[in-house]
Amino acid sequence: MSSLADITAVLGDAVEDTFERGTDGNVDTWVRIKTSAWRDAGRLLREKLGYDYFCFLSAIDWMPSPYGRGEEDPTIEREPIDTTIRHGYVGGSTQMQVFARLVNHRTHVGVTLKVDVPEDSMTVDSWVDIFAGANWHERETHEMFGINFAGHPDLRNMYLPSDFEGHPMRKDFPLLARIVKPWPGIVDVEPLPGGSDDEGGAE
Repeated sequence: MSSLADITAVLGDAVEDTFERGTDGNVDTWVRIKTSAWRDAGRLLREKLGYDYFCFLSAIDWMPSPYGRGEEDPTIEREPIDTTIRHGYVGGSTQMQVFARLVNHRTHVGVTLKVDVPEDSMTVDSWVDIFAGANWHERETHEMFGINFAGHPDLRNMYLPSDFEGHPMRKDFPLLARIVKPWPGIVDVEPLPGGSDDEGGAE
């Protein structure tokens, strides 16, 4: 069973930071990789440590939404939004990160890899020639977040028209429906039977 020590030994200087939580038999491992080593990290984990099952790949936009939370009523004045970027596990230095989950199908041990996306190029290397399953995930991430994958054979949109402007999963993309009207879950709330209003008479 490969451990975090095995992973860091194989990846060497490519590792920026690591994090583990959990106990024996139920450990969650996170590793942040240097951008220049992203492709090699996927290849090495597959070839050297048997992480041969590609689960998923996506992106994270760590910038707080300038529009507030979707469930808040946009007609109510709020405190100014704190735009400080706070990265999750294993930190980061950019607003956008790509992350992917790999599993060793023999040992059932998984690892989540993260990489900073350079803000000047918005590009990281593609994993398509290492994990064929990354093809669709990278296309979706490109379409929804505007991240490019160098070496990907076909980054055409899958969901949106080819002339669509913007990337809907980015925090700065304006969801006009939420600006005009708040999330419907906060306006049509009714008390459930047996709730606190009924408890006083219950025996």
